[in-house]
Amino acid sequence: MTEEARPDDLAAESLLQDLVAIPGVTGKEGPAVRHLVDWMAANGYDEAYVDDIGNAVGILGSGDRDLLLLGHIDTFPGELPVRRQGRLLFGRGTVDARGPLCAFAVAGTRATLPRGLRLVLVGAVEEEGSSCGARHLLGRYQPWACVIGEPSRADRITLGYKGRLLVERTWRGPLAHSAGQGLSPAENAVTWWLELLKWAERHNEGVSGLFDRLDVTLQDIETGQDGAWGETSLTAGFRLPLRISPQELEAELPGAGESASLIARGHEHAWLSPRDNLLSRVFRRAIRQHGARPRFVTKTGTSDMNLVAPVWNCPIVAYGPGDSALDHRPDEHVDLDEYLLAIEVLVTMIESIAPPWN
Repeated sequence: MTEEARPDDLAAESLLQDLVAIPGVTGKEGPAVRHLVDWMAANGYDEAYVDDIGNAVGILGSGDRDLLLLGHIDTFPGELPVRRQGRLLFGRGTVDARGPLCAFAVAGTRATLPRGLRLVLVGAVEEEGSSCGARHLLGRYQPWACVIGEPSRADRITLGYKGRLLVERTWRGPLAHSAGQGLSPAENAVTWWLELLKWAERHNEGVSGLFDRLDVTLQDIETGQDGAWGETSLTAGFRLPLRISPQELEAELPGAGESASLIARGHEHAWLSPRDNLLSRVFRRAIRQHGARPRFVTKTGTSDMNLVAPVWNCPIVAYGPGDSALDHRPDEHVDLDEYLLAIEVLVTMIESIAPPWN
């Protein structure tokens, strides 16, 4: 696009503030998707549409190599007032992950695409849930390179995410009198949980570094009774290092115990990109060019990178403004100056990356 046609910084900030003001929890992203598609159509994207699963899609250029910028447009529950405090913008999604997504959208309008490159931007739905938005893309694109839109701060490049496994243990058995020696339903669940903690620690013997540890958290516990029978339901969430696949972990889990059963779901493998790949090199140069010192990070959570990276097997990193420690919090906010810096870094990255024949 020409210099005159580029959105200025005020317009870039308005896009983010306007999008964050539209509620869009997982499964209810429609109005936000429509807003982003309309914005892309009005700001020079060659194509802008809602795809069959409900993702927002914008396309620039017509080259034979796709640079796919994959963000997500759904947000964690908890509607927050959108407000500014100086240069800080507060609101649900400012960090996770409409800040990175809007930075992608604006950078696309400002960048001059290298010859042979097509830019595909996707605001995926249901990343906080089933990831059906990203799954829908797997057989439809084979990108030459991919950037995942997640907060890493404007000077950091995320190389990988831990894997995930959710395990639900259910138990139903006869109640014992509170004055007797039998375990109550709550004690039955807690006893198994404590055994699970000890088992996980044995997995971590001799292991240092957060990315290499097997982490487990107690996500939910419920108890109840039906006449003379007690019931419990306990959900444990695992964050997996590269050395353990979800299937291996499931096979090694301690037994559920008498009258109990285990159901595992959410099988996501850990992923780690090499420190020196096409995208990391271009991002490092772009960050330095804009006066910052680039750093690599790995995340203990998960993202759509876990899903798409093993299938597409292309250079892939995650990038975006915002502090991921603010994800899902009631004080979620982004520094607008950092947001604008990330846009400039992305513009430089897009203009510097080039298919091999250039």
